[in-house]
Amino acid sequence: MSEYKYKLPDVGEGVVEAEIVEWHIKEGDSVTEDQHILDVMTDKATVEIPCAVNGVVKKIVGAPGDVLPVGTEILVIEIDGSPPTEEEAPAPEVKEDKPAADPEKGKALAEGPDRTAEKSEDPAGGKQAVPPKPAASAPRTAAAASAPARSSGERPLASPAVRQRALEADIDLAAIPGTGPAGRITHADMDDFIAAGGRLASKAGGSGSGPSRAPRTGVTEEKVIGLRRKIAQNMAAAKRTIPHITYVDEIDLTALEDLRAHLNANRKDGQPKLTIIPFLVAAVTRALPDFPQANAHFDTEESVLTKYEGVHCGIATATPNGLMVPVIRHAETLDLWQIADEVKRLADACRDGKATKEELSGSTITITSLGAIGGIVTTPVINLPETAIIGVNKMQVLPRYDEAGRVVPRKIMNLSSSFDHRIVDGYEAALLVQALKGYLENPATLFM
Repeated sequence: MSEYKYKLPDVGEGVVEAEIVEWHIKEGDSVTEDQHILDVMTDKATVEIPCAVNGVVKKIVGAPGDVLPVGTEILVIEIDGSPPTEEEAPAPEVKEDKPAADPEKGKALAEGPDRTAEKSEDPAGGKQAVPPKPAASAPRTAAAASAPARSSGERPLASPAVRQRALEADIDLAAIPGTGPAGRITHADMDDFIAAGGRLASKAGGSGSGPSRAPRTGVTEEKVIGLRRKIAQNMAAAKRTIPHITYVDEIDLTALEDLRAHLNANRKDGQPKLTIIPFLVAAVTRALPDFPQANAHFDTEESVLTKYEGVHCGIATATPNGLMVPVIRHAETLDLWQIADEVKRLADACRDGKATKEELSGSTITITSLGAIGGIVTTPVINLPETAIIGVNKMQVLPRYDEAGRVVPRKIMNLSSSFDHRIVDGYEAALLVQALKGYLENPATLFM
């Protein structure tokens, strides 16, 4: 007789400690290998801890609610013979929050079992115990390969390690004939099943009637450099530094759309087609003199707010290389056609990679538009060191009540605008958006 001291195993995913939830055994109980003896809770999931040996429980360490580091001795079991090695201990079984399959493990399983290594690296960089697999010896006899038939709906018998392996390979255990005691599915059974082509777990309820689909195991690593890295740095700095407040309101663009259609139908040769953006830029230039704190730069380190009289309007532009923000300088001096010309010219320069440094810097407020893609609300991120950004969303024809109480179709769009709450109060943000709403819903006022 000898004593086996069972330590809280590594439950994976970089977990260094776990909380005891419930013991399923008590001192004096007889236990068997793979028996579910304990539930522990990590910050990711509840995990079933299996027994590693056959024997009698002599000592239990830890009560429900205790938080123990991985590697803590939790159990002493009296056994016959010598204790098993650490590699022979069964792996814990996750009960909730199915872990993401490791692409490399999935690839190895698809290609066939690797019997040369007894340990593999887990995603956190530590060693993960893998139960030893039988050597590839002579084929099993027909008697050994025959397994008791399972009744419909019966849960197949398998160790936690085998279940974990099936999860990672997306294999339905019910489809594998087990050759172990009482029809238990072994690692060798899984190896044979995979080598024979097998079938993947059915996503439609396990019927197996649908076509088999191989798991996608490709992983691509791409260095974030150049413009994309700069965008990432700027976005992170903006969210880290600026306490954003986002204000959303509904704009009725019915009258503006009628005007836009009329102007486009009668535009002169060489004049660009008008979109909503030139009207919004014009509205911004009309509204900002009453809200100079939203047409400004804020220097966080020096606590200096620089307000601008001229409106240098940045237009967020998608390009093959990432988001760029070319600037319409002194937009307050331009009419609708001139603004539309500048929007097109700058967008083309960005997409062709010909925009200059001067054309990509110095904006005092930014307009960003996802309306062509869709979406009714966005939470735009402010372009440092600015204090405001105006977001355009999808326009829709929606039912609204007119002055006589009749339901009529109206062309509705939301403006989603974010402000630096250190500089622009919520009340001021709302007033600015209401001013923009007034200009856009009554487009004649843009020319007065």
